[in-house]
Amino acid sequence: MNFPLDFTFKVVAFAPQFSVTDSSGAELCYVRQKVFKLRENIQVFKDSSQKQVLSQIQADRIIDFSAAYSFIDPEGMTYGSVKRKGLRSLWSTRYEVQDNGQDSYTIQEDNPWVKVLDSLLGEIPILGIFTGYLFNPKYNVVNKQGQTCYVLSKKPSFFGRRFTLEQRQATNDDLLIVMSLIMMILLERHRG
Repeated sequence: MNFPLDFTFKVVAFAPQFSVTDSSGAELCYVRQKVFKLRENIQVFKDSSQKQVLSQIQADRIIDFSAAYSFIDPEGMTYGSVKRKGLRSLWSTRYEVQDNGQDSYTIQEDNPWVKVLDSLLGEIPILGIFTGYLFNPKYNVVNKQGQTCYVLSKKPSFFGRRFTLEQRQATNDDLLIVMSLIMMILLERHRG
């Protein structure tokens, strides 16, 4: 993968959908979340034609408080998961990324006050429209040694539709991290 990666949501769509492109503008995948499902079910396609499924993300339970989301390849094999840390995520967003059942990385919000201010000011008429330009959270992907390997940043926009992923340290887990961040973005996008 050629970093930085851009995650760009479709503005007008019935179900949340977005594309992931690399630094050269090549589309790496296209993501579509199914609506009206009791459990989260996200499909990751090769491109926006949505003909070839690369992976699926499925929740292990209906209520997503502390839910785990498994990444399943086209052959039905699970190759990793991401789990929201329930009570810890109320103040500061926190997810644990697992590879073969072992915690490998932690995704944590850089500054939780950004989410708080975005939520408060977002309720004020007219001013709430501009919070997407004013408050843009960052999420750090930290390995078990405490080193930041990736940084996901929300870019200023009216509809919170653009995110950028930068690689700070080379790893062999690019796919696992991208899949984890896809799920996290879908869950956290409207929370600030």
